[in-house]
Order: sequence, then C-alpha cells, then structure tokens
Amino acid sequence: MGGVVSPMNQSQFHRLFCNNQSPIHQSPITSLAILPAEALAKEGTTPPSNPINMIKTAVTRLPVIDLIKNRWSARAFSDQNLSEEHVLTLIEAASWAPSSINEQPWRYRYGLKGDPVFVQLWESLLIGNQPWAKNAAALVLCTAKKTFTKNGKPNRHAMHDTGMANAFLLLQATQMGFYGHIMAGYDPIKLRETFQLSEDEEDVCIIALGFLGTPDQLDEPFRTREITPRSRKAVEEFVLEN
Repeated sequence: MGGVVSPMNQSQFHRLFCNNQSPIHQSPITSLAILPAEALAKEGTTPPSNPINMIKTAVTRLPVIDLIKNRWSARAFSDQNLSEEHVLTLIEAASWAPSSINEQPWRYRYGLKGDPVFVQLWESLLIGNQPWAKNAAALVLCTAKKTFTKNGKPNRHAMHDTGMANAFLLLQATQMGFYGHIMAGYDPIKLRETFQLSEDEEDVCIIALGFLGTPDQLDEPFRTREITPRSRKAVEEFVLEN
C-alpha cells in the first residue's frame, strides 16, 4: 500500500494515533508508534553481512562514526519486502531533522512494490534509473513546501532542510539494515502532473529503498558502479579560508 505523509500538530497526532487510527488509511494500527529499530532487527529485518559492504564502507582520515561510513547508495536490491512500518519509521526519523523556525517543509509520498503509487513513481524515472529501480522494495517521492506556513513568505531554506530530513531517513535505513538510493533522474513535469503537486510544492527527489542484493543481478554500467569503492574530496578542498 502507498501513502502520503505530512506534518501534523499535537492534537491531530493524539486523535489519530491514540485512537489507533492511521493518518494514511484510517485503519487500526497496533505497533507503528512503538516499533523501534531494535524491534525490527529482532524480527529478522537486518540482512546477513554482505561482502560488497567491505568495498563500499567509507575509508576516512578522521574518526567518522560507523553509521555514516556504512551508508551507501545501492542499486542491487533483493526480493525481500519492506513493510509500511519500515517506511513510516524512516519518515518519522526524517521528521526529527532541524529546520528553519521548525517549519518542517518536507513532504513524502510512497509506494511499496506492487502498489499503483510504486508504478507511478517508477514510470516517472528516466531510463538511466528504471532498469535497477524496478527491483526496489519501495519508492518514495520527497517534495518541499516552498513557503512558511505562518506568513506565506518564501522559505529559502526549504530545500536545505528537506535535504537534512532525507539524510536522517537514509541513516535510519542504514541502522535498520537496508539501503536507500536518492535519485534526481526523473521527469519533473510528469511527476507534477501525476501527483498533482501544488504551486507551493517543489519536487526534491525520488528515493529507492530495499534490502541489499548482489551486483551480478545488474546490467552494465550499473554492475561496475556497484562494486567500485567510494571516494570523496579531501576536506582541504572544501574547507575555505577567508
């Protein structure tokens, strides 16, 4: 099933969740609000160690935490499914990102594999992403509200803050044992028409989510990219002096 997730105030949260009603489908839920990453791991959601991770783990000069070093953008996904609770856990993690005057401009729509929303998101992708993204367990559309709710003025930090939320989302996925791949390669006009985005809503990215597969399931050039070690610019290149 797919869904749309937007911020809610405290009274809305109490009405929906304390009455055991989902804001997505208005149907009973039993564990969404109390399902931590540890519980998901105990349920077997953390996949066994994969040799490709040894290639992709970041090699850093300074003591960066493992959660950051272990996050990378996979393209090869297994056939293991993600649940709605998985996706909503990621989105809740995203909601704890900082934002200008706590506007929380991020908006999410998602589809699990086989859902109509998944198909619509996949059809919006460019041909460079469609071949591998079809195997994702979920696709997520991220957009940003361009103006402040309190006064209607432009929020020039909206894209930055939404990017922060997506970083939180990806790190939560890493902690839970699966992978996310952010994509900018999609048709923005088709996306806007399909999902009827408002004038106050800017498309940001589509995110593919899933458990790790194997590189040999990919065609070239994706297979080579999957087994190529990652690299980053040296810190000295982007730490600037006045």
